[in-house]
Amino acid sequence: MEAIGDYIARDNPRRAASFVRELRAQCRKLTQSPQAYKPRPELGKGMRSCAHGNYLVVFYEEAGLVRIVLGAMDIEAQFATKISGAGSKG
Repeated sequence: MEAIGDYIARDNPRRAASFVRELRAQCRKLTQSPQAYKPRPELGKGMRSCAHGNYLVVFYEEAGLVRIVLGAMDIEAQFATKISGAGSKG
């Protein structure tokens, strides 16, 4: 999350701070009702995601946050090497 804030801050420090606050609030919200978010079986068993701006918050339904990635990235390729069903929360 800090890296995302740093990236946004290059152009707009004020927006970077507010975006990170919003992103944290979204992450807290998803822990309260994880089943309300999109299942992502292609990323791994029990994985779900939700969009926030240009980013995708990816998490395990039972264990919480895994990663926040830029939505334009090849998400499946990112997770194929990092999570590959081993239960890692990389």
